[in-house]
Amino acid sequence: MSEQKTRPEDTAKAICALDLVKGLPSGVKAHVISLARVDVLPGGVSVLTQGAQAQRAYAVLVGAVRIRQIGSDGAQALMRMIAPGEMFGTVALFTEGYYPADAETAMPSHIASWSKADFIALTMNFPQIAINIIGMVGQRLANVQNRLREMATQSAEQRIAHALLMLVEQSGAVQAETGVICVPLRRRDVAELAGTTLHTASRVLTAWEKAGLLARSRQMLAVRDASRLRRIAQGELS
Repeated sequence: MSEQKTRPEDTAKAICALDLVKGLPSGVKAHVISLARVDVLPGGVSVLTQGAQAQRAYAVLVGAVRIRQIGSDGAQALMRMIAPGEMFGTVALFTEGYYPADAETAMPSHIASWSKADFIALTMNFPQIAINIIGMVGQRLANVQNRLREMATQSAEQRIAHALLMLVEQSGAVQAETGVICVPLRRRDVAELAGTTLHTASRVLTAWEKAGLLARSRQMLAVRDASRLRRIAQGELS
């Protein structure tokens, strides 16, 4: 992992936008910012490794990170895309002490991080930070439960639609009924997020692009009809 110390001009603003510091006085936010290390990384760089001892908590300020887990049989699965404003690698600091998945930059990114000692001290000294962390973990757990329900009850097309809508929402780039997924997105990524095969994901995405529901520019994917995609996700359209 790069040890660059270059901070983007908007680092303070980006850290202040994290749920981690929600509801904190400005002086405490400044303290959190002062403890952060910010690394400027190219795409395709490992940030943390599954099974490694948890030493830092991370947040994406700019760019995106893929969270990928390797099973006991060696099979890999994309668990989540981490967008700007989201944290990762935090829960392991308070639980078994080892990262449960790999994290790799999906594009050039600015990654903030805090040492284990500093992060735990923050939660002990400022209860609002601990409350914010519980809220983030609760939201992540709800997302996992939703994915399990989708896997058990929905078709591949519905799950792919849900995955795309989630990525658009994460990107925060929605205008009216269109939205751009602002991270390089491979068909393999869509397949793994939706819990389906690469063949099925490719077939569905190709059909939706031909129908004008989606459009692709380089590796970026744009949703051209969010209402129709929502209806597919709800099982109202095939």
